Amino acid sequence: METYLVHPDKIQEKALKAFLEALEVPYEIKKDDALPTHVVSGIRNGQDDIKAGKSFSLEEFKEKISTI
Repeated sequence: METYLVHPDKIQEKALKAFLEALEVPYEIKKDDALPTHVVSGIRNGQDDIKAGKSFSLEEFKEKISTI
């Protein structure tokens, strides 16, 4: 058995449901708006770095990469 992940918009979702039902293909809808834990962890680490002064401006970044 294969699994397909699709990301339809609202109009496509209605057509996709009708198609799957017409072919009697079992399906499930999973609504997961939460970010994965590794992403949330990375965001928190970045926020902690900013609070600790471990950041620089876009201009400083441009200067650093221009010397590479």
